[in-house]
Amino acid sequence: MTDFAATKAMFDIPQDVIYLDGNSLGPLPRAAPGRLAGMLADEWGKMLITGWNKAGWMAMPMALGDRVGRLIGAEPGHVVLGDTLSIKVYQALAAALELNPDRRVVLSDSGNFPSDLYMAQGLLRSLGKGHELRVVAPDDVEAAITDEVAVLMLTEVDYGTGRLHDMATLTRRAHDAGVVTVWDLAHTAGAVPVDLSGAGADFAVGCTYKYLNGGPGAPAFIYVAPRHADRAVPALSGWLGHEAPFDFEQSYRPGRGIERMRVGTPPIIQLTALETALDIWDMADMQDVRAMSVALCELFISEIEASCPMLTLASPRDAAQRGSQVSFRFEQGYAAMQALIARGVIGDFRAPDIMRFGFTPLYIDASDVRAAVAVIRDVMQNQLWNRPDYMARAAVT
Repeated sequence: MTDFAATKAMFDIPQDVIYLDGNSLGPLPRAAPGRLAGMLADEWGKMLITGWNKAGWMAMPMALGDRVGRLIGAEPGHVVLGDTLSIKVYQALAAALELNPDRRVVLSDSGNFPSDLYMAQGLLRSLGKGHELRVVAPDDVEAAITDEVAVLMLTEVDYGTGRLHDMATLTRRAHDAGVVTVWDLAHTAGAVPVDLSGAGADFAVGCTYKYLNGGPGAPAFIYVAPRHADRAVPALSGWLGHEAPFDFEQSYRPGRGIERMRVGTPPIIQLTALETALDIWDMADMQDVRAMSVALCELFISEIEASCPMLTLASPRDAAQRGSQVSFRFEQGYAAMQALIARGVIGDFRAPDIMRFGFTPLYIDASDVRAAVAVIRDVMQNQLWNRPDYMARAAVT
């Protein structure tokens, strides 16, 4: 059994703050400042460039990839870290299209994260082969999987509502129609148990700064199924994806397996911070995390609906169809969220009207939920959000 009291003690959350925004940026692991200070002084400081060999920097993207892979049901040696999530979406989609060259439709849904759709639009435009990005309602995805479709590209957990797609069912349906799948796990990894191998997923991508607590700008990951690992063609043929980067050849030769999906120089400082978070994740079982997450979300929904009738549940009521976040709609949701943040309850807002709350059992417990509800009740019932300064939009919402 996962000891959630022990994991909670390993995060540095400011006093008098209830942090319900780990679905957007995870909090600081207590070990991170010391580990980073040691890396900066003892590795970068003393080893200088020899740290790539002596400190094992070059191997970190694969080594940490396997540790992330454990949380998402990936086969060992088939996840690598580096670059940003948008880059990894581009890589995965481009490689998936190459595997289905005679088809021209990329199917996604209106709940997908907009950045994924932007990357798809840009890629398809640059290919100049008449590809179409077809976007349907989430409930219509399965029916829209036809033999026209080359790639099914979905975010498993909707960033706004927390709605959870059935990866196994949709992947099976896609494969029956000859469709290659790309799954974005940005709001899934560390929130919901994932079985990429068991589901037969082709490609998956995700970030490590949300539930995995790697810090702002922490690198993304990409998964390529074993059956595709030596066939996938890297659209971004970066130096570190070359089979022998230090041979400095003029022509590109893709590396072996998932290594070919490496692009740029690994962000060692960020990877070191992520390593401290993965030390905590090594103490956790994803089934335990999921069970506790469901319990916390159910408690939150029940308490909010009993005391804040002006808030409308935007997330699926059935926990089996929901990730590890709860969203409520409110016309003045931005201002209300600013009022909550000012009182120490940190969630976030997603346009046009969604107040979003994330629940991570590694550092959130039932007492936090009840304390947060008390603040929300006060803000909503007494309209404490109705102030001009709470309505002024900041750059990040």
